[in-house]
Amino acid sequence: MIIAGAELKQLVKDGVISGLLSEDQINAASIDLTLSDTILVEPMVGKPTTIRLQERDSIVFNEMTITGSNYTLAPGEFILASTNEVFNLPNNISCMYKLKSSMARAGLDHLNAGWCDAGWHDSVLTLEFVNVTNRVDIVLDHNTKIGQVIFFKHAAVGKDQSYATKGSYNKQTTATSTRVGK
Repeated sequence: MIIAGAELKQLVKDGVISGLLSEDQINAASIDLTLSDTILVEPMVGKPTTIRLQERDSIVFNEMTITGSNYTLAPGEFILASTNEVFNLPNNISCMYKLKSSMARAGLDHLNAGWCDAGWHDSVLTLEFVNVTNRVDIVLDHNTKIGQVIFFKHAAVGKDQSYATKGSYNKQTTATSTRVGK
């Protein structure tokens, strides 16, 4: 069941999601998320490298801070970013990130890795962005409403199935590259 209306406000009050910049981020059936000030940028110089997905190799990124400024995402460029908002999902709530339609209409794409399992906690959401345009730079500003999250209520999962036990990305405070899974 999708959580909506007053129940979303209760999630904020209960700390299931915290760090909202304003109450107007709460919509009818979603909560808007805002862009944090730290991003991970793929180096644009040097020899191309290879990663092995089976080994869960990670791209080596450069960390940048965009507080007080912005970042220009070039056509075809890929970065990792994160939200200001922090998640503490109980074992009976999961959520899904969706890019705001106005961002997609400008040529920004999110790489569809936005599912958050029950039990994920003390973490900001890492976002995988790419500029899909051919000739348009996209300027990313700190605190921009960048997407929205939809919460789902379901039967509680046991400790053995909870992301709190099984997950690799709990307690991440900034954009996080690939980690070796459990």
